[in-house]
Amino acid sequence: MRLRQLTVACFLLGVLCVPAHAEGRDIGRDTLPANDGWAAEGAGTTGGAAADDAHVFTVTDRAGLVRALDGGSDTPKIIKIAGTIDANTDDGDRLDCAAYATGGYALKKYLAAYDPRTWGPAKPSGPQEEARQTSAARQAERIVLPVGSNTTLVGLGDSALLKGASLHIKNADNVIVRNLDLRDAYDCFPVWQSSPKLSAPLEQGDTPNGGLGDWKTAYDNIWLTGATHVWVDHVTLSDKGHPDADEPTHFARNYLRHDGLLDITGGSDLVTVSWSRFAGHDKAMLIGNGDTATGDRGRLRVTLHHNAFESVVQRAPRVRFGQVHVYNNRYDIPGDDYRYSLGVSTESRIYAENNAFHAPGHVEVADLVKSWNGSALHQSGTLFNGFPVDLLSRYNAYNSGSERDLTADVGWTPTLHTRIDSAREAGRAVARGAGAGRIP
Repeated sequence: MRLRQLTVACFLLGVLCVPAHAEGRDIGRDTLPANDGWAAEGAGTTGGAAADDAHVFTVTDRAGLVRALDGGSDTPKIIKIAGTIDANTDDGDRLDCAAYATGGYALKKYLAAYDPRTWGPAKPSGPQEEARQTSAARQAERIVLPVGSNTTLVGLGDSALLKGASLHIKNADNVIVRNLDLRDAYDCFPVWQSSPKLSAPLEQGDTPNGGLGDWKTAYDNIWLTGATHVWVDHVTLSDKGHPDADEPTHFARNYLRHDGLLDITGGSDLVTVSWSRFAGHDKAMLIGNGDTATGDRGRLRVTLHHNAFESVVQRAPRVRFGQVHVYNNRYDIPGDDYRYSLGVSTESRIYAENNAFHAPGHVEVADLVKSWNGSALHQSGTLFNGFPVDLLSRYNAYNSGSERDLTADVGWTPTLHTRIDSAREAGRAVARGAGAGRIP
């Protein structure tokens, strides 16, 4: 009788429900191991492990995924993604940017309306900006997927792919995301933001460059806001399919289509990110989104371990306010346009140990760290191209003319962590084991 009720319930939901016992080892029931980073604090992180059989779903398309997510409800649930799901679809039909455009929006018209040479520094307003906002809202309604409390979202096998989606874990507690390739959260309608440096329209013949503005995009592959007890494990995050490097230049700036790969903001807390792969991207991970967000003090406690940052230009991570433990990660620095890896920002307290950096010849040790109003960075056990280095002393020596050096005292010592290997051992292990499809 119970199986028959389950079958009827799943038919009504339009998804395939699979009892946990039907698959052998069920990684959907896995919970965060004890002491595995900040997400193990207190009661730990169990996601949807307590879900009954009626709330275990296997989904194969966007419609089924949306129904299983249930609007971000807090009901314990396990959602398994099988195969490829494209968020930019409607009843199976692929949607391109033209399908979302409305109100007369056209990029050519937008560029003509807000060219800094004529528009100046003011925020875009008027018919084309209104049309852009309406068009953007239509896309957001389609691709931003809310993930509620007590949820496990997991890929089946070694080829589960979620394309074009932005998973939004907002004001939710106890969430697990594992074994998924999350790719290409593509923004069809970026907005132009002028820099305060541009105080008036440009003179005839001037070009809008030199930091006088930039394109801003809306979507992260995974975005945490006000979320607590979140475990992200064995995921792969990238722009694969639509790299920003292939986008054109408008107003002398790259027409960006992607924001972060995994951003942790809005007072989120108690997060562990492990054995994941961040690849081919500009701004990978922002922890804390504003220097004035003083309400983040005492929060933004995050552990990053055994992750691979491959061809990431910056923000791996950039931190404000948070106590962030960064250990046993591998960094493969890109050959072009590299800016930094560890961003030390306002009141950040990064404890970095036993990380391995691999860089081309033009990148120096001091380039790995950048500070904006930050004052402290603990580092130990760092390898740079196979040799032990001191990130702190190299940074301070390189920036000897700056107003202040970074100190090693971050005011805390991590206690919640798994075994910490040498950077050399960790670098090899991460190369083999990080990313989707590699859960042992």
